[in-house]
Amino acid sequence: MNSTELLSALQWRYATKKFDASKKIGAEDWKILEQSLVLSPSSYGLQPWKFIVVQNPEIRSQLKAASWNQTQVTDASHYVVLATKEKITEQDVSDFIQLNSDVRGVPAEKLKGYHDLILADLVNGPRSAIIETWAQRQAYIAMGFIMETAAMMKIDTCPLEGLDPSAYDAILDLKGTGFKTVAAVALGYRHGEDGYAHAKKVRYPTEKVVQYL
Repeated sequence: MNSTELLSALQWRYATKKFDASKKIGAEDWKILEQSLVLSPSSYGLQPWKFIVVQNPEIRSQLKAASWNQTQVTDASHYVVLATKEKITEQDVSDFIQLNSDVRGVPAEKLKGYHDLILADLVNGPRSAIIETWAQRQAYIAMGFIMETAAMMKIDTCPLEGLDPSAYDAILDLKGTGFKTVAAVALGYRHGEDGYAHAKKVRYPTEKVVQYL
């Protein structure tokens, strides 16, 4: 994809208000979108999240009721709920360090400095008091990743914060799991009657929002 095609895809993307419920994302395309979530960056690489792909129509209907009855929840091809950890524990850090050791073939003891750095910051440091907020910020990086990937593939998306997180947690049986709902993303294909598809983007000029020092 060249620079012109890239910018065109970003211009094409919009928060889809009405999905065509008859159109589904193909399995191969979905695998790419799924991996865009898995490959998303996070602070320390810790990945304090869970991505719940809701396929069950009955559960989707319940989630719609907990989302101000927004039709994207039920009409989109795929619906992903982003949930994040309520807290980071020493075990979480140890598990992550062991994963690093296994994947990169580095003895875990050589990663002790990295282990202790994360521990001092997120578990024992001041940020432990705002760890939910920290984890939520990581989830939004993943949200951006899947939305941009979808745009490159000409697949529509709509991010949803207009939902009741507590109700979602109850519907998705998250209570007691250590995870909480943050937001969601609907993915699929725009309906021909969605008037927003042709609306001009409303953005401040580049010079107002981008500063060079």
